[in-house]
Amino acid sequence: MEPLSEKNIRSSFVNCTKGEAARLRLPLDFAELPWQELDFLGWVDPGAPLRAHLVVPRPDGPVGISLRVPAVGRTSAMKSSQCQICLTGHASSGVTLLAAPLAGARGRDGNTVGTYICADLACPLYVRGRRQPKLRAGRHEESLTVDERLARMWGNLDAFTARITAG
Repeated sequence: MEPLSEKNIRSSFVNCTKGEAARLRLPLDFAELPWQELDFLGWVDPGAPLRAHLVVPRPDGPVGISLRVPAVGRTSAMKSSQCQICLTGHASSGVTLLAAPLAGARGRDGNTVGTYICADLACPLYVRGRRQPKLRAGRHEESLTVDERLARMWGNLDAFTARITAG
């Protein structure tokens, strides 16, 4: 992912007001982000822990998506869940349902879409094997290459983004 400025990030949001985008807090480590290792930027707002944000690069410019984090998460150590973006299996506390208001008038009317996603929004790191999920039984091995898993992640992320931005 190409490095983005704070201005680029704030102006990229499609499902919140300009005021909300101006008030959101960037990741605490924004100045040290490893942009070359990121496929998209995702973080939980440090000033509002029930808000999360994704910035997805697109050929015509980045698309920012504001998400709502549930107030109470599941924490069973016996159950596991799977991220719907990168298909990484986690202990149930490692995946959370994030809801995104739709872009435009439909979002202002209260319409949302949701998906189960890695709670730390680090899907690319899991796909590349740079971060390991906490599972009792260990990680499930796949026969796909890293490039094939990245392509699958991008397809899932594109489908989620399209549901939010569809007019």
